[in-house]
Amino acid sequence: MFYDELKRFSWDETTREIESKTARDVEIALSKEHRDISDFMALISPAAAPYLEPMARLSHRYTLERFGKTISMYIPMYVSNACTNGCVYCGFNHANPFTRVTLTMDQVKAECEAIRRLGPFENLLIVSGEFPSLNGVNYLEKVLQVARPYFNNLTIEVMPMKERDYYRLTQSGLNGVVCFQETYHEAAYKTYHPRGMKSIFEWRVNGFDRMGAAGVHKIGMGVLIGLEDWRTDVTMMARHLQYLRKNYWRTRYSINFPRMCPAEGGYQPKVIMSDRELAQLTFAFRILDHDVDISYSTREAPEFRANMMKLGVTSMSAGSKTEPGGYVSSPDALEQFEVTDSRTPLQVAAEIKALGYEPVWKDWDKIFD
Repeated sequence: MFYDELKRFSWDETTREIESKTARDVEIALSKEHRDISDFMALISPAAAPYLEPMARLSHRYTLERFGKTISMYIPMYVSNACTNGCVYCGFNHANPFTRVTLTMDQVKAECEAIRRLGPFENLLIVSGEFPSLNGVNYLEKVLQVARPYFNNLTIEVMPMKERDYYRLTQSGLNGVVCFQETYHEAAYKTYHPRGMKSIFEWRVNGFDRMGAAGVHKIGMGVLIGLEDWRTDVTMMARHLQYLRKNYWRTRYSINFPRMCPAEGGYQPKVIMSDRELAQLTFAFRILDHDVDISYSTREAPEFRANMMKLGVTSMSAGSKTEPGGYVSSPDALEQFEVTDSRTPLQVAAEIKALGYEPVWKDWDKIFD
């Protein structure tokens, strides 16, 4: 399990190593054909800031080689904001006083139909808070069964589960799982997640092993930018990704770098990442791992998403509603975070085409199950 592997790496030592990287280290990393974690640390370090142009060119080249001029399109469907956790930065925090919404299967069906009217989506991300008695495995299995006739590719972003539960859901149409570790800083993690199952760091970080062992087709990873030093956090995530690739090599992987947005409760980010730093991080990950899917959500502004689409990003959400039932069933429910890109899916697709790329609505078929 990765938790045992993670204990080999000191957070403070990793931070010092990143800060010690020089311009020469960056140049060596850029000149290599194959990079390791040390090279990745050089590319995300402050020393690499003057090298964004050569990094962008290299990232663009690798992205074209592996993905061509395509952008995979997906859309989230929030099914419940009921949650037993107390994450201090999240609008769904159990302590926040608002009416909780958990969709019925009829409402899930209505949401699926509404999403289909927005555009030819085939990649659906099903999102839920963590409240096992309301939106646990039994509930999610029913949601998948309702959504399956409408979409070819179903991914969930929900509570971490047991290996047998992940496998069970794959039998009901599940293709992928997204899970954000939030931060790999174990001591700080516990201050951000003081209650609920999410407070157990080891259970969450080892969830990716359980996904891989269950044969989940695609695993999505991410840290929440704004909690701890982002450079150290993403280095730990890069180590985690390399571990997963070695142990669960049949699985595909994606990564996301969500920057914190305003949420109910008024939590202010500890760390602010600039657009240039997010671009640097995106380039560095593409240069390290040519095959990983790099995803940008509607948290990011339209102009920035358009620029990064040509330089490393390979999938995007569009038309997102971040509240359960937001498309038709319960549009006034509390949203999890504020959307920055509010354009319709067809508007986003039109821009992608105008930039010489092709929006891909379907990259998986039920027959592969």
